[in-house]
Amino acid sequence: MGDVVYSLSVSLDGFVADANGSIDFVHIDEEIHRAINAEQSSVGVHVYGRRMWELMAATWPTRDRDPDAPPGGIEWARIWQAMPKVVVSRTLDGVAEPRTELVREDPATTVERLKATTSSEISVGGPTLVARLLERDLVDDFRLLVQPVTLGAGLRYFPEGGPVRPLRLVEQRPFASGVVGLRYLRRRD
Repeated sequence: MGDVVYSLSVSLDGFVADANGSIDFVHIDEEIHRAINAEQSSVGVHVYGRRMWELMAATWPTRDRDPDAPPGGIEWARIWQAMPKVVVSRTLDGVAEPRTELVREDPATTVERLKATTSSEISVGGPTLVARLLERDLVDDFRLLVQPVTLGAGLRYFPEGGPVRPLRLVEQRPFASGVVGLRYLRRRD
């Protein structure tokens, strides 16, 4: 059974986007890109909600052909293009990217099906989609790239009002930029 991994950049005060929906506060340099790219070796499929899909699909299908793209971004684009992807949305008409499936079922049902059929990690993206997964306690692994900034308001990494979730810190990695990578596993004891 594959583990479900929730990985996003987050402000020090817990937001993944500011009050206007912007992620301009996120700093990803070559050192961080190399770390993100290395993590992808254990991922078997990416699962996105509509908004995260639209963000990813606006950049990564062609980023490897951008002459100004940094090497880590080019490598990530190629990893992303080759990776199977599932987009969970009831409002999208379709998805045009290869190796991408559009499903209209409940996100938790989709992820439960993937957990039962894969031994690789299932990377889930988008806090709105993940909120539905957290309701059913489906996320096993939380990876945060903590950005050295506070936003004061915005879209939270964890939804407000959720239950207590015991977690165990298994990795911490400071980057030269001041970003800190943290990895927590869900304690189920």
